Amino acid sequence: MKFGIVLFTSDRGISPAAAARAAEDAGFHSFYVPEHTHIPVKREAAHPQTGDASLPDDRYTRTLDPWVSLAMAAAVTERIELSTAVALPVESDPITLAKTIASLDHLSGGRVVLGAGFGWNTDELADHGVPPNKRRTVLREYVEAMRALWSQDEASYEGQFVQFGPSWAWPKPVRRDVPVLIGAAGTERTFQWIARSGDGWITTPGETDISERLALLKKIWADAGREGNPRVVVLDFKPDAERLTTWAAEGVTDVLYGLPDKSEDEVRAYLERLSGKLAKIGAEAS
Repeated sequence: MKFGIVLFTSDRGISPAAAARAAEDAGFHSFYVPEHTHIPVKREAAHPQTGDASLPDDRYTRTLDPWVSLAMAAAVTERIELSTAVALPVESDPITLAKTIASLDHLSGGRVVLGAGFGWNTDELADHGVPPNKRRTVLREYVEAMRALWSQDEASYEGQFVQFGPSWAWPKPVRRDVPVLIGAAGTERTFQWIARSGDGWITTPGETDISERLALLKKIWADAGREGNPRVVVLDFKPDAERLTTWAAEGVTDVLYGLPDKSEDEVRAYLERLSGKLAKIGAEAS
């Protein structure tokens, strides 16, 4: 089981580049950032945590562009995986986004993973022309279209929401693909989508009692004829030895911890404490 860091980026506090460099220095495997293009002031969509129009954190309105953030991080790191938790691909043009992601993967030496969401903020999606009741279909078509551009020398795609004829598009990702993880509630519907179109699952904040959900995901994955096991990324709040041991046994592959958006010195001190706790838990488990 590998450990990573997620930074809720904003125009305050530590920069993504400094945070990623500090996370790599502290031995973490991955670095994740989120995405919101904007937050409509008036909206019908309730936040999943608050249950109404209020936001649990004002950084939702101040989020940096994820691909610019990860490009800055890539430039100052050498090995740490670069990902999103989560990006909202349907809020971009799929051809342009495929180019952006492929370019970042090419320039970083194959370190990119796409963590994508369906989008809880349907008002935000509507401003991008995405019908709320079609967001899963739109995301599936985006992923399929981007994978065609990443893998085929002459790519084309014909869907309801994405269409383009035979086209050339380079660079290709290092592996001619980019793993796609879906960040959404652990439901049968989510897992069916992952088994058809994704490579793994990212839990939502607060989803820590996941034994039954992991069993369901594995069953749906196997029933769909997928080989191996899906990647499972859990958002954790504080290291707990018993919980981490259970997760590892149940097939969790990655655990992420959030960073405070404070100064670089404060963040580095936090990462040292966190990596120390995780090392101690690992030593005791062995």
